[in-house]
Amino acid sequence: MLYFTSDTHFADPRVLRIDRRPFPNMAEHDAALIANWNSIVGPDDEIWHLGDVARGTTEQVEALLAQLNGTKHLIIGNNDPPATLAATGWASIQHYAELKLAGQLFILCHYPFRTWNQMGKKSINLHGHSHGRLKPMPRQFDVGVDPQALLPRTLEEVLASRRARA
Repeated sequence: MLYFTSDTHFADPRVLRIDRRPFPNMAEHDAALIANWNSIVGPDDEIWHLGDVARGTTEQVEALLAQLNGTKHLIIGNNDPPATLAATGWASIQHYAELKLAGQLFILCHYPFRTWNQMGKKSINLHGHSHGRLKPMPRQFDVGVDPQALLPRTLEEVLASRRARA
């Protein structure tokens, strides 16, 4: 199975205040997000994390990644320090990726785009960064944990999420 997520911000206390996540402290926040991830993503699944993973040393990020199920790909976010990029546990690391799934082109970046490759041919932009606060354009979806109930999501769930809110 293939999953997408973004903006977990493990070990980053700013999310408790700025994003008003419902946890009294970072230990409970991180434990809940790890449990949520592992309740959905299995060891043989693939997951694309679209940036802003965690703060900490390389060793701390490696220990975190070891707790998370799945083959993990990173799209680099603005809050991913060198320690996150240096951590072992990533199958790939890049700023941008294009995936073709069932004949559909998906454009992956941490940042939401105003325009993107093959937009006129119905490609879809998956992003993070905005924590659910940005009004999306057609065929643009925020896969961050804030608008996705603090969970990684399948592509089908991401695409259906806007229809559910409409």
